[in-house]
Amino acid sequence: MLEEIVKERLVVLDGAMGTMIQRYGLSESDFRGSRYAGSNVQMKGNNDMLNITKPEVIMDIHRQYLAAGADIITTNTFSSQRISQADYHLEADSAEMAYEGARIAKQSAEEYSTPSHPRYVCGSVGPTNKTCSMSPDVSDPSARDLSYDGLFEAYCEEVDALIRGGVDAIIIETVFDTLNCKAAIDASVQIMEKVGRKLPIMVSVTISDLAGRTLSGQTLEAFLASIADYPIFSVGLNCSFGAPQMLPYLRTLAARAPFYISVYPNAGLPNAMGQYDETAEQMAGEMEIFMKEGLVNIVGGCCGTTPEFIHAFAEKAKNYQPHRVVPRSETLWLSGLELLNVTPEVRFVNVGERCNVAGSRKFLRLIEQKQYTEALEIARKQVEDGALVIDINMDDGLLDAKAEMVKFLNLIASDPDIARVPVMIDSSDWEVIMAGLKCMQGKCIVNSISLKEGESTFISHAKDVKRFGAAVVVMCFDEQGQATSYERKIEIAARAYRILVEKVGMDPLDIIFDPNILSVATGIAEHDSYALDFIRATGWIRKNLKGVHVSGGVSNLSFSFRGINYIREAMHAVFLYHAIEQGMDFGIVNPATKVTYADIPADELSVIEDVILNRRQGASEDLVELAEKKRAEQEAAKLAASQGGKTVAVSDEAWRKESVESRLGYALRKGIGKYLDADLHEALETYPHAVDIIEGPLMDGMNEVGTLFGAGKMFLPQVVKTARTMKQAVAILQPYIEAEKKEGAATAGRVLLATVKGDVHDIGKNIVGVVFSCNNYEVIDLGVMVPAEQIVAKARQLHVDLIGLSGLITPSLGEMVNVAEELQKAGLHIPLLIGGATTSELHVALKIAPVYDAPVIWTKDASQPPIIAARLMDAKQRKDYEEMLASRYEQLRQQYQEKQAKLMSLDQARGNKLNLFDD
Repeated sequence: MLEEIVKERLVVLDGAMGTMIQRYGLSESDFRGSRYAGSNVQMKGNNDMLNITKPEVIMDIHRQYLAAGADIITTNTFSSQRISQADYHLEADSAEMAYEGARIAKQSAEEYSTPSHPRYVCGSVGPTNKTCSMSPDVSDPSARDLSYDGLFEAYCEEVDALIRGGVDAIIIETVFDTLNCKAAIDASVQIMEKVGRKLPIMVSVTISDLAGRTLSGQTLEAFLASIADYPIFSVGLNCSFGAPQMLPYLRTLAARAPFYISVYPNAGLPNAMGQYDETAEQMAGEMEIFMKEGLVNIVGGCCGTTPEFIHAFAEKAKNYQPHRVVPRSETLWLSGLELLNVTPEVRFVNVGERCNVAGSRKFLRLIEQKQYTEALEIARKQVEDGALVIDINMDDGLLDAKAEMVKFLNLIASDPDIARVPVMIDSSDWEVIMAGLKCMQGKCIVNSISLKEGESTFISHAKDVKRFGAAVVVMCFDEQGQATSYERKIEIAARAYRILVEKVGMDPLDIIFDPNILSVATGIAEHDSYALDFIRATGWIRKNLKGVHVSGGVSNLSFSFRGINYIREAMHAVFLYHAIEQGMDFGIVNPATKVTYADIPADELSVIEDVILNRRQGASEDLVELAEKKRAEQEAAKLAASQGGKTVAVSDEAWRKESVESRLGYALRKGIGKYLDADLHEALETYPHAVDIIEGPLMDGMNEVGTLFGAGKMFLPQVVKTARTMKQAVAILQPYIEAEKKEGAATAGRVLLATVKGDVHDIGKNIVGVVFSCNNYEVIDLGVMVPAEQIVAKARQLHVDLIGLSGLITPSLGEMVNVAEELQKAGLHIPLLIGGATTSELHVALKIAPVYDAPVIWTKDASQPPIIAARLMDAKQRKDYEEMLASRYEQLRQQYQEKQAKLMSLDQARGNKLNLFDD
């Protein structure tokens, strides 16, 4: 069995089919044969039809690959479905091509199989010549050449024929659009269930450029998230590049994919004539690198490779062990064009709520009037404001919700700024949700399913969600209605969890419970405990239902106070502070909210917390009184402002009277950019240098934001707004900083800065860049999400003196180690500066410095790098500084080891557990 052999040794796949067919010099009449002699369509180039008209040629090619040592041969069926064959008017014959292609390959494999060396056949399923995710019409981004359903049916027909022809596995290859791939996987699974056979499903993606994205725009990590929940046997790379160019992307797959890994590159990059010059010996040496690093389980060749190549690969493969598959992720992966990995560091996933016709009158009006460009701006603004997921809802009695959902999702797919984040498909009509799922190449969220129509419907809907590889929001409803009490919330959640995990087979990570956020302070006593019951239920769900997440529609909480935005936002901030503490990690909220928990005055906070936590009777009345006071202030401020010729928000009044330092700090914390120009120019009159403003009040503000975020009093979207405001401030100050530089002064050195791969945070890096520039260093900023290979290549090409790596999230720590290792492999000796919120001197000492011979220095804040750089650039100081670093790191390592040695073993710790029941 292929499933067993792949664990024991490297498995060899065959090479290119097209390259081999070209060797036979077939004419138009050879392609037509007698059967298609009368056709008025040119047939030469339709390789799949040779399964019918020249089967002996295809069989000969299979035999050559088998003789060369291939364990697996792929059928000549890359385009054997009716969509591709429509170009030749051979739609009706596509299934026959697939069947014959499988039969020919199976006969060939059986001829060469022995008990000690079995041979296998993979049914090749290509991507078709059309895409479900991109428009063929420049003037209409929502247009599509084909639908998911049409593609699914074509693939079903092809896969059915391949299985009838005797294939041992299905390989969905040269994937350039993940939605096409999902349709092929879906078809394969459905047909296998129908015919009662379970075969391995292999998937091979092709990347379109050195940025590592597919043609439809997804990163490899996002692609993995999209297919991670399907029953995949292997995932890999083929076509597009030669082996050396594939190496960094193959490392990404091998490090993250919980599947066997395949690779079959082209024979190098094509020359000016489109030919491949690489020899079998050259390519085998390049493929050996994959094998040595333990990156692969299955190796073969794509364009330009022949049996000579496969024989060379097979000989190399004998000397190496197969890749060990990494465990499945323990965190939820979602994706648009990019991955959203819901790690503990994310804390809270803010789901943008404004693209909901039921919740936004403006959005409803734009959809009704077909003003889609303006509607897209609402989605884009939410992403800019920090929404990590966008909720889309088209449920309105006067709309064709299904058509509008499809239209809008297709439009989003054409806008990379929006499409990079995952989508939540939100509807009470299951047909609308199904239509939305068929538009999404990323891994999205379905909102929602529940038990209110009974277990049968619940299970059916859950299976649909699983079929499309999505996550799902589960509302705490059942046949008796909506859960309002703590007891009912946890009862329904526990029941739904058992059904989804045990009967449907859903990964708990893909389950997001919504225990119903309901309005408080309504004047009805029964409602007073609603917020507290949600918070308590959240804690119970996260502790008792392993792996799941908790979400809710936060605006529901404050409906009693519509029109008084400050009170509503303050209630939301308090509620989120306590709910997040208990484990609420998703929420449908307005990402542009201005009020944070830390902003609320103590007397007001006490009243609001009394209501949210139901701490005392009479709290609701006090909140109503506070709300009336805020309404009066709001109206008075609007009146005063209107008399002055313009409207100014109430919250703008008090803080504008503070010192310029306080105003800058407040603007950063709140993400308010409109006063920055005036305030910064005022500060320039006080501070001797523009950079002093950055290192002073602006850095103070950023540090305060970091403290609040760490304490749970701000969540990530608010931090994103802060970062954007900081960028705006730096941009205003930049001309003054440049002007202060000494004209004609020699450059102090050349610094390369990058936020490491997997991380999109760059505000700290940008500040460091400004500070370096002010100290007369030439700065090369590679941006965010920068792979190690690009850092190494640029460092070597530009002969830089220093490299600075930045990262905010925990996975960035591992990537920094990877960068250091790659610099070491490249033989570079460039000092490495490490900075970012999760970095530490201890991590540098334990993990990074030991793998790199050059100095590695942790930088606590943006003021330190130029000081460190000056020491490193001075030949006299550098030696002493390096010795000091080595001594310091050795001391840290020893202290760490001594501390670890004092720790008890797990068994010892368990033996000391508290026991309250002993006499």
